[in-house]
Amino acid sequence: MGTKGSVNRRRIVEAADQLFYSRGYNQTSFSDISDETGIPRGNFYYYFKTKEDILAAVMDQRLDEFQQVLSACEQSSEQPLQRLLCLLHFPLQKQDEVLHYGCPIGTLSAELAKQQQVDISRARLTAVFDLMKHWIEQQLVEMGQAPRASDIAMNLLAKMQGVIMIANVYNDAAFLQKGIDEIQHWLQQSLAN
Repeated sequence: MGTKGSVNRRRIVEAADQLFYSRGYNQTSFSDISDETGIPRGNFYYYFKTKEDILAAVMDQRLDEFQQVLSACEQSSEQPLQRLLCLLHFPLQKQDEVLHYGCPIGTLSAELAKQQQVDISRARLTAVFDLMKHWIEQQLVEMGQAPRASDIAMNLLAKMQGVIMIANVYNDAAFLQKGIDEIQHWLQQSLAN
């Protein structure tokens, strides 16, 4: 694919990503993506044969973005606890989007998990959560928590998703901050036990 093709493909994926996040996968059509990009709908088939192909590209892009978030947390400190706190505070950095649309991974994954007709593998659906869980476990292992790493990691992810979902539903920035603070306290207590 030439340079123009690569640029158009990226534009389609970025527009679809934003639309899937703000409207939902089911509420976004090829026409919506075409309107957002200015690329005629008929040209989409040069880059993507189906809406599911666009979805797969969006999920891959989100995986790459979260890998970058985790890399930034790794670079922020040599201390594993500080790296975990960096990840924990990420929703606060994206507060406006989180309050308006929820978690970009959680909302899409929940929507797609309810559908049997969408041709996307369970592995792709859980890829970002798996990435975060594995990364959290690595930090916990560095802290001497290997036997409990998997349980703590799943609980941390669940607590984060719950706080984000409730903050989104109520559009409540104070709840988001308080929830993140409470998770931080829970994490530190869990590590002290």
